[in-house]
Amino acid sequence: MGHPIVIGSERSEAGLPAAMEILSRGGSAADAVETALRLCEDNLADHYVGTGGLPNAQGVVELDASIMVGSTRAFGGVGAVRGYPHPISIARAVLEKLPQHAVLVGSGAELFAHERGFEKAELLTDESRALYRDALRESTSSVEGENTRATTGDQKYREAALELVRRLGPHDGPWGTINVLAVDADGELVVGVSTSGYPWKYPGRIGDSAIPGAGNYADLRYGGAACTGRGELSMRAVGAHRIVDRLAAGDDPTAACLAMLRDAAHLPDEFRSELRCLALTPDGRHGAAAGQAGSTYNVMTMSSTQPEAHTRSVL
Repeated sequence: MGHPIVIGSERSEAGLPAAMEILSRGGSAADAVETALRLCEDNLADHYVGTGGLPNAQGVVELDASIMVGSTRAFGGVGAVRGYPHPISIARAVLEKLPQHAVLVGSGAELFAHERGFEKAELLTDESRALYRDALRESTSSVEGENTRATTGDQKYREAALELVRRLGPHDGPWGTINVLAVDADGELVVGVSTSGYPWKYPGRIGDSAIPGAGNYADLRYGGAACTGRGELSMRAVGAHRIVDRLAAGDDPTAACLAMLRDAAHLPDEFRSELRCLALTPDGRHGAAAGQAGSTYNVMTMSSTQPEAHTRSVL
C-alpha cells in the first residue's frame, strides 16, 4: 500500500488541497491529479493555463494537457485545443475512452471533446486580451517562467513573437505550465500537465506538455516526472523520460532533475529560457530543479493542512 502524497509546480496550490482530500479518503491518483488541474485551469488569475490563458499570435487561446498512469504507462494527451476550458479532462478521456490512440490535437481533439459532451467556454478573458496587447514590450521578466529573469533567448522570442503578432494578430488589437504528480493509497502513481503554452506562439504549436517522455512521464517501477518552461528544450532532451531513467539508475529525485537540466543546457537554442522539472517516486520521495534561484514547488501529505512550498535546487 502507498502513502498518499501529491506534489505540484508553482501555482498548483489552487488545486492541491482538493487533490489531497481525494487521496485522504482513498480516492485514486488519477482523480486527484485531474481535480487539481481542473481547479488550476479555472483559476482566472493564472494566465498560462485554462481559461484566461495567454493567446497565440492570432489572439486565440490554445490549450495542451496530458495524463500518464505509472502502472501501465498508459497516456492521454491533447494539444492546440480551442474553446474547451478543461483540457486535462479531455486528455483523461483520451486515455480511458480512446485507448487505441494516445494524443489528439486541434480539430480532432475538439471533435472528440464534443462527442464526449465536454463543456465549451470562451477562453480569452478581458485581462488576458489586455496582456496579449501590452506584454510584448521590453521586459526584464522571462516569457514563460515563475517571475524569473529574462535571458537573451526570452528577448529573441519576444522579437519573433512580435513579428508574428503583427502578421497574424487581429486588427483591433508569474505564470507557466502546471504539473501535478500523485501517489494514492493503492500505490498508483499518476502525472498530469496542463498549459496554454508559450504566449504569442504560432497557431498550432504544441509544446512538451502533450508529449509522453517530454513534459510528462510515469513509470511505477521508478517514479514520475514533469517539466515546465522552455518546452522545445524538454522535447529535444526527452526531459521527463530522462529524469525517470536517472531514478531507475538510482539517483534521488533532485539529482535526477539536475542531471536532465545539465543535459538540456548543452543543446544549442537561440530562444533559450529557463527549463524546470520535478519528480516523485512511488515511495514518496520528491525533488525539483530549476535554472535560476527562487523557484519552488508544492507538497502535500496526509499530515498537511495546506500546500508546503519547497525550494527547487538550482543547476
